[in-house]
Amino acid sequence: MASGGGSVASLWTEVNRCGQNGDFTRALKALNKILHEVRDDVTALHCKIVCLVQNGSFKEALNVMNTSSKVLGSDLVVFEKAYCEYRLNRVESALKTIESASEQTDKLKELYGQVLYRLERYDECKAVYTDLIRNSQDEYEEERKTNLSAVVAAMSQWEKACSDDLGLPETTYELCYNAACTLIGQGQLTEALNKLRQAEELCRVSLADDSDVTEEDIESELAVIHSQMAYIMQLQGRTEEALQLYNQVIKLKPSDVGLLAVTANNIITINKDQNVFDSKKKVKLTNAEGVEYKLAKKQLQAIDFNKALLAMYTNQADQCRKLSSSLQSQNPGHPRPVLIQVAQLCREKQHIKGIELLQQFSDQHPESASGIKLTMAQLYLTQGHVTKACDILRSIEDFKHKQGMVSALVTMYTHEEDIDSAIDIFSQAIQHYQSQQPGSSSHLALVREAANFKLKYGRKKEAISDLEQLWKQNTNDIHTLAQLISAYSLVDTDKAKSLSKHLPSPDTMSFNVDVDELENSHGANYVRKKAAKVTGENLPKEQGQGEIKKKRKKKKGKLPKNSDPKATPDPERWLPMRERTYYRGKKKGKKKEQIGKGTQGATAGAAAELDASKTASSPPTSPRPGSASGSAPTAAANVVPPRQQKPAASGATRKKAPQKKKKGGKGGW
Repeated sequence: MASGGGSVASLWTEVNRCGQNGDFTRALKALNKILHEVRDDVTALHCKIVCLVQNGSFKEALNVMNTSSKVLGSDLVVFEKAYCEYRLNRVESALKTIESASEQTDKLKELYGQVLYRLERYDECKAVYTDLIRNSQDEYEEERKTNLSAVVAAMSQWEKACSDDLGLPETTYELCYNAACTLIGQGQLTEALNKLRQAEELCRVSLADDSDVTEEDIESELAVIHSQMAYIMQLQGRTEEALQLYNQVIKLKPSDVGLLAVTANNIITINKDQNVFDSKKKVKLTNAEGVEYKLAKKQLQAIDFNKALLAMYTNQADQCRKLSSSLQSQNPGHPRPVLIQVAQLCREKQHIKGIELLQQFSDQHPESASGIKLTMAQLYLTQGHVTKACDILRSIEDFKHKQGMVSALVTMYTHEEDIDSAIDIFSQAIQHYQSQQPGSSSHLALVREAANFKLKYGRKKEAISDLEQLWKQNTNDIHTLAQLISAYSLVDTDKAKSLSKHLPSPDTMSFNVDVDELENSHGANYVRKKAAKVTGENLPKEQGQGEIKKKRKKKKGKLPKNSDPKATPDPERWLPMRERTYYRGKKKGKKKEQIGKGTQGATAGAAAELDASKTASSPPTSPRPGSASGSAPTAAANVVPPRQQKPAASGATRKKAPQKKKKGGKGGW
């Protein structure tokens, strides 16, 4: 026992020395030897668990705690147990372990805040960190403030919550980055971009002091800042700059799988239905191991939506349906999975089935019905069912009386020549604004448009009430008064006359316009000629003497060149040549007239000379005996045989026409 006790003491010395040096592997070996000698040594078991945690062996550490739970008790290693569960992504178990502790120490509170952040319970998390910062003073204060700023940023981005100014400093690039994320959630994109540039500068300055940090290390640290900059540029519509920054981040291959997944997803959203091959490569980065533990639920949801859309764009119909159905089961009230399914059905020309699916979702989830019904109306319009689209739009209570909706409905009803329904739309909207916002600009604008519409389509009697309402609002509106008088002239002439008294006099309506200057202006269509000065020869006419109209001299038409004025012109000269009675068509093949159709090479002239039937008296078919010369024509006696004839050259030697090249391919004769 004495020798064993001495060896145990030396082993504890070894454990202490290795712990101070950070050599937890050697310390673990020494602790195993101690536990071999003293199996239930609580201190040795606790130290072993700490060494396993420091080496990242979280599962083994949990096994030791579970097997030795009776020896260790419940409160001794509660922090280590909760921390191991947290690192193994068993966040719910870690929360239960922390809440089961009898005493909430500062380190348990720190871990509690981390667990609440992972569970996206941001309000509770904010309260925990605020309490820690208020009641503790140590070297970790800056880290707590950084975590608190991250909580505020998450609340701004994912919950759209506007928190009070907590007075957090922006002395480090982490604090500055979180402040920029808060501004993004509030929609202040320009300010957020400037804050990110400030964070980038702080990061470079802080890392430049460390001689061991290379430029590649600095760029890797800046990757998250650059990715967020690209996100802002994408929101601002500067997609080319955003894409360039995203690709720079991807090339760095950062170790943070969450950053890679978000960057790849944003590139896919820029590509949309273009550059699909690149999107297929990028989508693999979103499937990396551990991504689900690095991102918020809304980020993971957006990535899944984009995967389904990419499957649709790449014509993977079954995959698209599978992904969208999975999304719908995970988010039953979210309209986007249904919209993706309907988009896929429309690509397959199944519009009716898509409308039925939208109607079913609208009935089950009336809180999301507005956007769904707008899509249904769009599908009806693509099918040419305008009236059905109008009925759907009129059933949307949220947008029923909006000016844009009124305009769309009136336009569609007018297209269908249903003027009564269009006027009914105006009437309902005017009644709504009369009860909710009487006399507002929107109300009066609708009344004005309704009156103009009725006047345009000849409903002057119906337009009177609208015009009277407008004129009472502004009695100085001459245009409205004129319209009202015009409308009353068909219904009540006495009323029209009484209203016409309110019209201003012609003197008050004159606008000091120089008519001559206006007529002589550059844009005038008609310019009145100035009167010529009266001279002695040009005396004014006496009264009673009527004006004699001057006869305009007809100009003689120009005759064509080489025309004979005495000859009678061709009565058909105004008709095209083909339509004239004496047209016989073009004489084709004039050059071929010189070539006979008989013996090869014989000319037309020679053929005529050789034709015996054209002679005055044909000789007998065979010569009579004793008459050598016969009675044949002299010319025939001197005729050269066709194969010995040579064509006569006129002037210079006639050039041979170049032969046309045959066109390639098979030609039919």
